[in-house]
Amino acid sequence: MIFTQLVLENFGAYAKRNVINLRPADNNLMSSIVLFGGMNGGGKTTLMDAIRLALYGQRAKCSTRGNLGYGNFLTQSINSQAEGKELTVIELSFEYIVDHQWKEFHIIRAWDKNHDGKDSLSVKVDNDYDDALAKTWDEYVENILPLGISNLFLFDGEQVKELAELDTPPQSVVEAISNLLGLELAEKLAVDLEVLLSRKRKSLASKSQLKTIEEIEARLTQLEQRKQESLKTITEAQQQLVKAQKKQKTAYNKFRTEGGKIAADRSKLEAEISDTRIQIEQQRNALIELSATSLPLQLILPLLQQAELQANQEIKREQLQQAQNVIKQRDDRLFIFLEQLPLSAEHLDKIDFFLEQEDRKLDEVLQLQGKAYLGIDDETLKQFSGVINNQLPLKIQQTRTTIAELRQREIELVSLEKQLAIAAPPEAYQKLNDALTTAQKKLDKCQLEYDRAQYLDRQLEREIDSTKKELKNYSESNISIANDEHIINSVAKVQKTLDEFRERLTLKKLNKLEVEVTECFRYLLHKTNLVHKVVIDRDSFRISLYDPQGQFLPKQRLSAGEKQLLAIAFLWGLARVSGRNLPIAIDTPLGRLDSSHRHNLVERYFPTASHQVILLSTDTEIGKQEVNLLREQEVIAQEYLLEYSPDKRQTTVKQGYFW
Repeated sequence: MIFTQLVLENFGAYAKRNVINLRPADNNLMSSIVLFGGMNGGGKTTLMDAIRLALYGQRAKCSTRGNLGYGNFLTQSINSQAEGKELTVIELSFEYIVDHQWKEFHIIRAWDKNHDGKDSLSVKVDNDYDDALAKTWDEYVENILPLGISNLFLFDGEQVKELAELDTPPQSVVEAISNLLGLELAEKLAVDLEVLLSRKRKSLASKSQLKTIEEIEARLTQLEQRKQESLKTITEAQQQLVKAQKKQKTAYNKFRTEGGKIAADRSKLEAEISDTRIQIEQQRNALIELSATSLPLQLILPLLQQAELQANQEIKREQLQQAQNVIKQRDDRLFIFLEQLPLSAEHLDKIDFFLEQEDRKLDEVLQLQGKAYLGIDDETLKQFSGVINNQLPLKIQQTRTTIAELRQREIELVSLEKQLAIAAPPEAYQKLNDALTTAQKKLDKCQLEYDRAQYLDRQLEREIDSTKKELKNYSESNISIANDEHIINSVAKVQKTLDEFRERLTLKKLNKLEVEVTECFRYLLHKTNLVHKVVIDRDSFRISLYDPQGQFLPKQRLSAGEKQLLAIAFLWGLARVSGRNLPIAIDTPLGRLDSSHRHNLVERYFPTASHQVILLSTDTEIGKQEVNLLREQEVIAQEYLLEYSPDKRQTTVKQGYFW
């Protein structure tokens, strides 16, 4: 199947007639991508809804329909600029192989404001209208792209996100998977055999026996109806559970980001603030105590150092002066002694001159020492030097350490006070806490309802099995079988064989699916050694992961982006196993992926996901780097830009992308 053209006329944000070529490039089999760019609210989802609406009509699961009736939905989908008599038209053309030949189908749905939301459907095959096919189109399209599996090929990022968050796929997806894997054929055959067996039982039974059989069958029918209702209940409960999980998560995030968590720790914060203030007060008292010691001398340290130098000079002067007095006394005694010796007057004059010169040099040294005005003694100088050279540096270091600690405590105090300031006040905290409590209670209630629905469904399953056995046993023991005995016996054998066949088929398909999903997931991951094997449960299709050591890997260990890649790998693996050659359309494809995962998806998944891949993206998902990568790979067949004009309230389809 290949989509070739989509025409939107007065539908949603698309005014007048917009013709969009969807055909992949004929000259390059690798160019499978049709890329649409548009900002949020620009008409991307509307385009996806148009494809669904064209194919399925009132059965289509359109994003904006909600609980609206089909007629009201069609009326609300008419472009606001359309005049009363103007038609709203969706035309979808696609090619499909019928009897080993390509046929072109052209589906036209049209409606206006004056027909109470009723649409008309026309179908052309190879340019010829086929009225009979238009009347049976709902049945015919199931052979091409069944509605049950359409969401596995026409999906959006939110759907992938939801599938990624759930441990077990919703019932609708489980049914779609069964259809996609071909398991519904065996189920249908089992139902047909049961119908045949029921008819034979009734044809062979007496009136009383027939009445009993009909009663058992009526009970079985009622149970099966309840089973269908149970499946719907499970699906609804699961949807409510997902919504409750989202609301609980939103309430928790709001509680945390708006100060709820901090408010819950208010007493702890206040205690920390009190302790910090006590520490600050202690540090300040320590500074006061230090100020009562020699620390203030730091203010006049240069003067003290000059005083120490002056004191040293004075002590040295005093020592020199004392030495000079001693030397003069010695010189006087020496000269008296020399006069007693038999020396000439000339020699005595020379000795006297020498001594005078020495005295003069000593006087000069004394003059260089300056005047003495401190009058400090040697012991006092030692004490003074000890204070400024030992005690004062120690006090300065202690002061610096204390100041640094004080500043650190003050910074901590400011930080704590800021945290306390942004913490929600008690009444706001109570409101946030009430909202979180309500959301958690709702989540618990939804979880309980979901678990109860599953429990009741299992009970119904057991009742159905028991009733079937009762019907079979009653027939075998009470009905006198004539010519059709071999049919009933054969049906029983066929049913047993069919059960075995269905079980083996399921295992075979799931084994193949596990291999494909594992290969796809590892191919998309940038951490190729994270997951070694993907295992899929036979009944619920729940996915389990195992690491290279064979150990179970909880899904919670995956990041949000990795979970999304797992969901995409699951859908990709399903498409590969199904063998159906169908297009894939993805709205908002790169949701929460980081750069490396985004690169892998752009490079590895989009070009090979299918023979035709329709991507609807914003400028932040497939950005300049991503689109250039796709262009370099030559995988883009068509590029379109959906430009929305707020003034005109309409979207225009233009050739090209954002860049």
